[in-house]
Amino acid sequence: MQRKLIIGTRGSPLALYQANLVKTLLGHESRIKIFKTSGDRITGDLKDFGGKGLFTKELEAALINGDIDLAVHSMKDVPTISQEGLSIEAVLKREDPRDAFISYKVSRLMDLPHKAVVGTASIRRRAQLSAIRPDIQFSLLRGNVGTRIDKLKNGDCDATFLAVAGLNRLGEQGLITEAIEADIMLSAPAQGAIGIEVRELDTKTKKIIASLNHYETEISVAAERSFLRALDGSCKTPIAALANYKDKTLNFRGEVISKDGTLVFSREVKQKILSIDEAVSLGYELGIDVRKEIGKKILWD
Repeated sequence: MQRKLIIGTRGSPLALYQANLVKTLLGHESRIKIFKTSGDRITGDLKDFGGKGLFTKELEAALINGDIDLAVHSMKDVPTISQEGLSIEAVLKREDPRDAFISYKVSRLMDLPHKAVVGTASIRRRAQLSAIRPDIQFSLLRGNVGTRIDKLKNGDCDATFLAVAGLNRLGEQGLITEAIEADIMLSAPAQGAIGIEVRELDTKTKKIIASLNHYETEISVAAERSFLRALDGSCKTPIAALANYKDKTLNFRGEVISKDGTLVFSREVKQKILSIDEAVSLGYELGIDVRKEIGKKILWD
């Protein structure tokens, strides 16, 4: 008899969708165990509580303790330095990585009225929007899709942003007012990708999930996360990166923005890549290069 695998996940509708997707794809008897993470408990701004890792810490502790066999994460929430003894062993095929602009007042981002209020907790989105619309004002808006949409309908703000990938997965594409192209707002590193984390020594579970890995997505996300790591990126730093791997060629673009949007440092490269290690090296080198150019022009948290 097969041992039933235990899948760990957060309890948000999107996290549960992702965990159930993995459960369906596994082809192995499994059940889902829900955890409330530090990030779920916090009502304020995440950057004031440590940023990265707040949505993964409890799941990783459960993995280490043997309470679960695998954890399903949104890869953009996963710290770039792995927890000792754990590793991301599969990355599913990526969904649309773009940001979704949502408003009930205008049909396009650039149609927002002067000094409109945009609700978001993302300092990346704030910085990018400030770069193209310095008049825009911001309010803190967190929570799952339903919570944010309710606040938008109540007039707490004029517009907000969510990830297109999450809305697609939840069947909420109809909420999207405009999908923002990467040349306007580059997405967060690993946005739209789902990762599966396991214990490094758990060879049986590794074998079971191996077929779920999408190599092109894995390569792309590895480069983006390495760029982020080189910049010591966290929720306190406006960093964006997007890579696309096809026909052994990686198209990569990454950028760092000052919080007020007045300074943008970017790198764009198209390069032949033959392995994960090469993708990691490329992303890291580009990140270090950007950091050197920035020098003291941006105050790092």
